[in-house]
Amino acid sequence: MSRTHHTDPELVHRLSRRGMLGVAAGATAAALLGAAATPAGAATGTASAAAGRGRPVLPPGRLGIQLYSLRDKVSTLGFAPVFAELKKYGYDEVEFAGYTQGSAGPISLAQLRRLARDHGLNPIGSHVGYYASDPNAYTFAQNLDKVLDDAQALGLKHIGTASGPFRYGSTVDAWKRAAEEFNTYGAAARARGMKFYQHNHSEEFSFATDNPKVRLYDVLLAETDPKLVYLEMDIFWAYSGQFRFSKRPDGTPAPFEPLDYVLRQPDRYPLFHVKDGVSDPGNQYGYRMTDVGDGDIDYQRFISGVTRLRGHRLAHHWQAEHDNPTESFTFARRSSEHLHSLREKC
Repeated sequence: MSRTHHTDPELVHRLSRRGMLGVAAGATAAALLGAAATPAGAATGTASAAAGRGRPVLPPGRLGIQLYSLRDKVSTLGFAPVFAELKKYGYDEVEFAGYTQGSAGPISLAQLRRLARDHGLNPIGSHVGYYASDPNAYTFAQNLDKVLDDAQALGLKHIGTASGPFRYGSTVDAWKRAAEEFNTYGAAARARGMKFYQHNHSEEFSFATDNPKVRLYDVLLAETDPKLVYLEMDIFWAYSGQFRFSKRPDGTPAPFEPLDYVLRQPDRYPLFHVKDGVSDPGNQYGYRMTDVGDGDIDYQRFISGVTRLRGHRLAHHWQAEHDNPTESFTFARRSSEHLHSLREKC
């Protein structure tokens, strides 16, 4: 999708996630699936050609999808047909961005958990807002207990936010203050057997307004307790951040490699968003988002770099995502085919 317009796509993305509404699983919707239903084993020629004889890069049982990418299908078909398709495509897990998506009717958390389990899908995590001006808002800051109650009802092991730590501004002290709140949420989640996590966009890799030598993401890492606050690296946005913020405001070099953050502290990254982009230096974000496998982000290198670490083959969860896919079932199917086709280099 084009990202050259003036509307901030990161802001639109965050706000639209918070506004997702509900729909019951539609038993009569299965007939609408049609040609989109292609088994995971029926890989495209490109995916088949990419497959080698080495060990699969993708660990078994660890491929998930962020359901935000399929919000159009959930809102028209319901969760059950969507879950059936995802299992057919080879997915193991789902990550929520709100627990109801659409307008056909409500669905309880117990029903949603049962639907996922019945289709062989593990609900692995969910995105919830960080804060809002409304004291009754469904956010960590306003309704922490309710957020954690719901996560427990779904059996989630991870509960997090896609909101950046910009609540108090972009200074070092502002991020320290946000980090303190994240530690509070992390402690509350840990007490219930869950991990609290934060999902990045590219702005997290920008520099503090009061100290342009300091990268804000580094403040977040330093000021949060690694036993309480975890990170879900959105790999697309991390490489966008690399494109945008490899120089300080004064023009001096400040290069970084997203993978290095993970390799230095792999235990802090239980979850990843696997999102692809075509390199486009003329675009302010450096990339144009595309289906996984159609872009220039080297997922063979990135995923194998993490899973080759001793004891980390099965320690992470990889969630395919596209903010606005042209056809969401096609995106889900092709992304799974590509990721399953990747092999370790001999």
